[in-house]
Amino acid sequence: MFYEPRNGHGLPHDPFKAIVAPRPIGWISTRRPGGELNLAPYSYFNAFSSNPHLVWFSSEGEKDSASIARDTGEFAVNLVSLALAEKMNQTAIDAPPGISEFELAGLTPAPCRHIACPRVAEAAATLECKVTEVLEPRDLKGNHAGVFVVTGEVVGVHIDEAMLTDGLFDTTKAQNLARLGYMDYTAVTETFAMRRPRWKDR
Repeated sequence: MFYEPRNGHGLPHDPFKAIVAPRPIGWISTRRPGGELNLAPYSYFNAFSSNPHLVWFSSEGEKDSASIARDTGEFAVNLVSLALAEKMNQTAIDAPPGISEFELAGLTPAPCRHIACPRVAEAAATLECKVTEVLEPRDLKGNHAGVFVVTGEVVGVHIDEAMLTDGLFDTTKAQNLARLGYMDYTAVTETFAMRRPRWKDR
């Protein structure tokens, strides 16, 4: 089949998110200027540079995480592992401003080193980030899409040392959780390795 998104797909549900999958989940923690804590998962999240370490998350609509990160200049990305799936889902609730999702989900806020907002103590890894820019993408007609893309440079990394195997972060131990389409998720339980080919070895 072929369809143009502007004309609809004719399927029971939009397949777009299922096609662009799996997507890592950025579990974004922030702290309001008044001190209130906020925690929410974003599946439009990824790293896009290793030098410097840059990550971004995208908010469809100016939700709390995006506005707080913009206003304070910082956020933390907490890794969601399979063991934390239910708690992550609890933090996706549309809680009113001022309600701490840490408390709702029974999670422990732990201090970061270089930013004022907390990290999730139970997470296998956390990236401390300082905001470098906030983008508002446009559609083909030049209109703002109502999307806010928050970019941050990683200034600190926390790793649970139990997740290291021979000095490497072991994604099968952490069982990194990823979002698929619809209400579906998956976790990393096995991996395989491939080396990039080199022209001189042909």
